[in-house]
Amino acid sequence: MELKDQIELSKLPKHIAIIMDGNGRWAKKQGYFRSFGHENGTKAVRDIVEACAELPVPYLTLFAFSTENWNRPKIEVNTLMKLLVSSLKKEIKTLQENNIKLNAIGDLEALPKKAYDELEDVLEKTKNNSRMTLTLALSYGSREEITKTIKEISLKVKNNLISPQDIDESVINNHLYTRDLPDVDLLIRTSGEQRISNFLLWQIAYAELYFTEILWPDYRKKDLFEAILNYQNRERRFGKTSEQLNS
Repeated sequence: MELKDQIELSKLPKHIAIIMDGNGRWAKKQGYFRSFGHENGTKAVRDIVEACAELPVPYLTLFAFSTENWNRPKIEVNTLMKLLVSSLKKEIKTLQENNIKLNAIGDLEALPKKAYDELEDVLEKTKNNSRMTLTLALSYGSREEITKTIKEISLKVKNNLISPQDIDESVINNHLYTRDLPDVDLLIRTSGEQRISNFLLWQIAYAELYFTEILWPDYRKKDLFEAILNYQNRERRFGKTSEQLNS
Protein backbone atom coordinates (compact mmCIF):
# COMPACT_ATOMS: atom_id res chain seq x y z
CA MET A 1 0.00 0.00 0.00
CA GLU A 2 1.36 3.41 -0.95
CA LEU A 3 2.03 5.99 1.78
CA LYS A 4 -0.76 8.27 0.60
CA ASP A 5 -3.29 5.44 0.88
CA GLN A 6 -2.31 4.85 4.51
CA ILE A 7 -3.30 8.37 5.55
CA GLU A 8 -6.58 8.70 7.44
CA LEU A 9 -8.35 11.56 5.71
CA SER A 10 -10.55 12.12 8.78
CA LYS A 11 -7.43 12.86 10.86
CA LEU A 12 -5.61 15.19 8.46
CA PRO A 13 -3.88 18.20 10.01
CA LYS A 14 -5.90 21.28 9.14
CA HIS A 15 -2.86 23.54 9.03
CA ILE A 16 0.68 22.47 8.13
CA ALA A 17 3.58 24.91 8.43
CA ILE A 18 7.02 24.21 6.99
CA ILE A 19 10.43 25.73 7.66
CA MET A 20 12.05 25.11 4.28
CA ASP A 21 15.68 24.70 5.31
CA GLY A 22 18.77 23.40 3.55
CA ASN A 23 18.84 25.11 0.15
CA GLY A 24 22.35 26.48 0.68
CA ARG A 25 23.79 23.22 1.97
CA TRP A 26 22.16 21.31 -0.89
CA ALA A 27 23.80 23.61 -3.44
CA LYS A 28 27.17 23.35 -1.71
CA LYS A 29 27.01 19.56 -1.88
CA GLN A 30 26.44 19.87 -5.64
CA GLY A 31 29.37 22.26 -5.95
CA TYR A 32 27.22 25.30 -6.79
CA PHE A 33 26.41 28.69 -5.28
CA ARG A 34 23.59 29.00 -2.73
CA SER A 35 21.31 30.56 -5.34
CA PHE A 36 21.25 27.23 -7.18
CA GLY A 37 19.75 25.65 -4.08
CA HIS A 38 17.05 28.32 -3.82
CA GLU A 39 16.13 27.81 -7.47
CA ASN A 40 15.79 24.05 -6.99
CA GLY A 41 13.84 24.60 -3.79
CA THR A 42 10.94 25.90 -5.88
CA LYS A 43 10.47 22.37 -7.25
CA ALA A 44 9.89 21.11 -3.72
CA VAL A 45 7.40 23.92 -3.10
CA ARG A 46 5.42 22.92 -6.18
CA ASP A 47 5.42 19.25 -5.15
CA ILE A 48 4.30 19.90 -1.56
CA VAL A 49 1.58 22.37 -2.53
CA GLU A 50 0.26 19.81 -5.00
CA ALA A 51 0.31 17.07 -2.34
CA CYS A 52 -1.59 19.20 0.18
CA ALA A 53 -4.20 20.10 -2.41
CA GLU A 54 -4.65 16.44 -3.35
CA LEU A 55 -5.31 15.18 0.20
CA PRO A 56 -6.68 17.88 0.90
CA VAL A 57 -4.94 19.91 3.62
CA PRO A 58 -6.83 23.25 3.71
CA TYR A 59 -3.98 25.42 5.03
CA LEU A 60 -0.28 25.32 4.19
CA THR A 61 2.17 27.97 5.40
CA LEU A 62 5.74 28.14 4.09
CA PHE A 63 8.54 30.09 5.77
CA ALA A 64 10.00 31.70 2.65
CA PHE A 65 12.00 34.67 3.98
CA SER A 66 12.56 35.82 7.55
CA THR A 67 13.20 39.27 8.98
CA GLU A 68 16.69 37.99 9.83
CA ASN A 69 17.32 36.94 6.22
CA TRP A 70 17.73 40.59 5.25
CA ASN A 71 21.15 40.32 6.94
CA ARG A 72 22.38 37.75 4.43
CA PRO A 73 24.79 38.76 1.62
CA LYS A 74 23.15 41.28 -0.70
CA ILE A 75 23.61 39.07 -3.77
CA GLU A 76 21.70 36.22 -2.09
CA VAL A 77 18.89 38.53 -0.97
CA ASN A 78 18.57 39.95 -4.48
CA THR A 79 18.47 36.44 -5.93
CA LEU A 80 15.71 35.44 -3.51
CA MET A 81 13.64 38.51 -4.38
CA LYS A 82 14.03 37.90 -8.13
CA LEU A 83 13.11 34.26 -7.58
CA LEU A 84 10.01 35.35 -5.68
CA VAL A 85 8.85 37.53 -8.58
CA SER A 86 9.55 34.91 -11.25
CA SER A 87 7.90 32.14 -9.21
CA LEU A 88 4.75 34.17 -8.63
CA LYS A 89 4.47 34.96 -12.34
CA LYS A 90 5.07 31.32 -13.25
CA GLU A 91 2.68 29.78 -10.70
CA ILE A 92 -0.34 32.11 -10.99
CA LYS A 93 -1.90 29.87 -13.68
CA THR A 94 -1.45 26.75 -11.54
CA LEU A 95 -2.95 28.47 -8.51
CA GLN A 96 -5.98 29.51 -10.51
CA GLU A 97 -6.49 26.12 -12.16
CA ASN A 98 -6.32 24.36 -8.78
CA ASN A 99 -8.51 26.90 -6.94
CA ILE A 100 -5.72 27.77 -4.49
CA LYS A 101 -5.75 31.10 -2.66
CA LEU A 102 -2.39 32.77 -2.08
CA ASN A 103 -1.93 34.55 1.22
CA ALA A 104 1.11 36.36 2.64
CA ILE A 105 2.17 37.31 6.17
CA GLY A 106 5.01 39.46 7.45
CA ASP A 107 6.32 42.97 7.00
CA LEU A 108 5.43 42.95 3.32
CA GLU A 109 6.16 46.64 2.80
CA ALA A 110 9.83 45.85 3.42
CA LEU A 111 9.91 43.91 0.15
CA PRO A 112 11.36 45.55 -2.98
CA LYS A 113 8.63 47.33 -4.95
CA LYS A 114 8.72 44.91 -7.88
CA ALA A 115 8.34 41.89 -5.59
CA TYR A 116 5.63 43.62 -3.54
CA ASP A 117 3.64 44.63 -6.62
CA GLU A 118 3.82 41.13 -8.13
CA LEU A 119 2.76 39.62 -4.81
CA GLU A 120 -0.20 41.99 -4.49
CA ASP A 121 -1.28 41.12 -8.02
CA VAL A 122 -1.35 37.38 -7.30
CA LEU A 123 -3.05 37.92 -3.94
CA GLU A 124 -5.79 39.89 -5.65
CA LYS A 125 -6.27 37.43 -8.50
CA THR A 126 -6.55 34.39 -6.20
CA LYS A 127 -8.46 35.95 -3.29
CA ASN A 128 -11.73 34.15 -4.12
CA ASN A 129 -10.18 30.70 -4.54
CA SER A 130 -11.39 28.26 -1.91
CA ARG A 131 -9.86 24.79 -2.26
CA MET A 132 -6.79 25.60 -0.18
CA THR A 133 -4.95 28.58 1.30
CA LEU A 134 -1.23 28.74 0.62
CA THR A 135 0.47 31.29 2.89
CA LEU A 136 3.97 32.62 2.27
CA ALA A 137 5.76 34.04 5.31
CA LEU A 138 7.84 36.84 3.79
CA SER A 139 9.98 39.27 5.75
CA TYR A 140 8.40 37.47 8.68
CA GLY A 141 9.57 37.16 12.26
CA SER A 142 7.36 36.02 15.10
CA ARG A 143 8.87 38.41 17.66
CA GLU A 144 8.28 41.31 15.27
CA GLU A 145 4.70 40.13 14.78
CA ILE A 146 4.04 39.87 18.52
CA THR A 147 5.69 43.26 19.18
CA LYS A 148 3.50 44.85 16.50
CA THR A 149 0.45 43.22 18.03
CA ILE A 150 1.25 44.53 21.51
CA LYS A 151 1.71 48.04 20.14
CA GLU A 152 -1.61 47.95 18.27
CA ILE A 153 -3.54 46.68 21.29
CA SER A 154 -1.80 49.17 23.60
CA LEU A 155 -2.80 52.03 21.32
CA LYS A 156 -6.42 50.87 21.38
CA VAL A 157 -6.33 50.71 25.18
CA LYS A 158 -4.86 54.21 25.28
CA ASN A 159 -7.65 55.49 23.04
CA ASN A 160 -10.29 53.71 25.11
CA LEU A 161 -11.24 51.44 22.22
CA ILE A 162 -10.64 48.37 24.33
CA SER A 163 -10.42 47.69 28.05
CA PRO A 164 -7.34 45.88 29.46
CA GLN A 165 -9.75 43.44 31.14
CA ASP A 166 -11.10 42.46 27.72
CA ILE A 167 -7.73 41.38 26.34
CA ASP A 168 -7.74 37.62 25.87
CA GLU A 169 -6.37 35.10 23.38
CA SER A 170 -9.00 35.96 20.77
CA VAL A 171 -8.11 39.66 20.91
CA ILE A 172 -4.44 38.83 20.44
CA ASN A 173 -5.24 36.42 17.60
CA ASN A 174 -7.22 39.11 15.82
CA HIS A 175 -4.18 41.42 15.73
CA LEU A 176 -1.68 38.86 14.41
CA TYR A 177 -0.68 38.51 10.75
CA THR A 178 -2.36 35.09 10.90
CA ARG A 179 -5.75 36.39 12.07
CA ASP A 180 -7.50 34.53 9.25
CA LEU A 181 -5.67 31.24 9.76
CA PRO A 182 -6.25 28.43 12.28
CA ASP A 183 -3.49 27.42 14.70
CA VAL A 184 -0.80 25.16 13.27
CA ASP A 185 -1.35 21.43 13.76
CA LEU A 186 1.90 20.15 12.27
CA LEU A 187 5.20 22.03 11.97
CA ILE A 188 7.83 20.46 9.72
CA ARG A 189 11.48 21.54 9.47
CA THR A 190 13.82 20.07 6.89
CA SER A 191 17.64 19.76 6.84
CA GLY A 192 18.17 18.22 10.27
CA GLU A 193 18.12 21.45 12.28
CA GLN A 194 15.90 21.20 15.36
CA ARG A 195 14.85 24.72 16.22
CA ILE A 196 11.90 27.01 15.48
CA SER A 197 13.88 30.03 14.24
CA ASN A 198 11.35 32.68 15.27
CA PHE A 199 8.53 31.16 13.21
CA LEU A 200 4.88 31.31 14.33
CA LEU A 201 5.77 31.13 18.03
CA TRP A 202 2.23 31.95 19.17
CA GLN A 203 0.50 29.83 16.54
CA ILE A 204 2.42 26.58 17.22
CA ALA A 205 1.53 26.44 20.94
CA TYR A 206 0.04 22.95 20.52
CA ALA A 207 1.51 21.95 17.18
CA GLU A 208 3.23 18.63 16.67
CA LEU A 209 6.86 19.18 15.66
CA TYR A 210 8.49 17.03 13.00
CA PHE A 211 12.16 17.27 12.02
CA THR A 212 13.72 15.53 9.03
CA GLU A 213 17.31 15.28 7.76
CA ILE A 214 16.18 15.80 4.15
CA LEU A 215 17.39 19.05 2.59
CA TRP A 216 14.53 21.13 1.22
CA PRO A 217 15.30 20.81 -2.54
CA ASP A 218 15.03 17.01 -2.14
CA TYR A 219 11.75 17.10 -0.17
CA ARG A 220 8.90 15.44 -2.05
CA LYS A 221 5.33 14.23 -1.64
CA LYS A 222 6.31 10.90 -0.08
CA ASP A 223 8.26 12.77 2.59
CA LEU A 224 5.24 14.90 3.43
CA PHE A 225 3.05 11.79 3.59
CA GLU A 226 5.53 10.23 6.05
CA ALA A 227 5.32 13.33 8.25
CA ILE A 228 1.52 13.24 8.20
CA LEU A 229 1.46 9.53 9.08
CA ASN A 230 3.82 10.24 11.97
CA TYR A 231 1.49 13.03 13.08
CA GLN A 232 -1.53 10.74 12.93
CA ASN A 233 0.20 8.21 15.20
CA ARG A 234 0.68 10.78 17.96
CA GLU A 235 -1.71 11.54 20.78
CA ARG A 236 -2.63 15.21 20.92
CA ARG A 237 -3.72 15.93 24.49
CA PHE A 238 -3.85 19.75 24.63
CA GLY A 239 -3.00 19.65 28.34
CA LYS A 240 -5.37 16.80 29.19
CA THR A 241 -4.48 13.23 30.20
CA SER A 242 -4.82 10.19 27.97
CA GLU A 243 -7.59 8.92 30.22
CA GLN A 244 -9.58 12.11 29.73
CA LEU A 245 -9.29 11.88 25.97
CA ASN A 246 -10.26 8.22 25.87
CA SER A 247 -13.32 8.76 28.01
